[in-house]
Amino acid sequence: MELLIISRLLEYPDTPLWQHQRDLFDALAESERFSKEDAHQLSVFIRDLMAQDLLDAQSSYGELFDRGRATSMLLFEHVHGESRDRGQAMVDLMNQYQLAGLEITSHELPDHLPLYLEYLAQLPHEEAMGGLQDIAPILALLSARLQQRESHYAVLFDLLLKLAGSAVDVNSVQQKLENEARDDTPQALDAVWEEEQVKFFADKGCDGDNEITAHQRRFAGAVAPQYLNITDGGQR
Repeated sequence: MELLIISRLLEYPDTPLWQHQRDLFDALAESERFSKEDAHQLSVFIRDLMAQDLLDAQSSYGELFDRGRATSMLLFEHVHGESRDRGQAMVDLMNQYQLAGLEITSHELPDHLPLYLEYLAQLPHEEAMGGLQDIAPILALLSARLQQRESHYAVLFDLLLKLAGSAVDVNSVQQKLENEARDDTPQALDAVWEEEQVKFFADKGCDGDNEITAHQRRFAGAVAPQYLNITDGGQR
């Protein structure tokens, strides 16, 4: 039940969520795995979320999770990036869903975090916690970045780490991110767009290779790497 509650809250805010907010509070009251303190934190999050106008909540959600890659809800974005390994990882995860009897009817990719949490909720408790621990470094990374952006959504990721009994320290992750440039600013997004244009023209075999190289150097490092190895402090 706890994973389903958080899964629903991590989805894009919609009208049914606002209409059935009472059900969320009722489910939270019946939870046996949240401590009183954690249940209170979650109830405050729900209250504050529902106090917003729906359109404002949707706009904030889009700004937070859909601009740049640093806070992407796609788990493999933080592991594989754009490498070919990502495709096979998607296939493997889809197979796990099918074995668990979970039919994917949404338009989300299989590594979308709310969908993954819904899958874990169908498993026996021990297996579900193991699956949660598998993504603990990603959850800590997202929590740290959301705290930097002063977002209340960080609470949900901290609660997931608590449920998993994870030893990953969000504070240590925050320290590693101190010099990380945000990738959701207009300047960072423009840099990515211009770099993509350069790559497009380079692939087309245009002239002026020296100018392209200089342009790529100009934007090198404009957006910090988003794939961090939390365990040893290195970067992917």
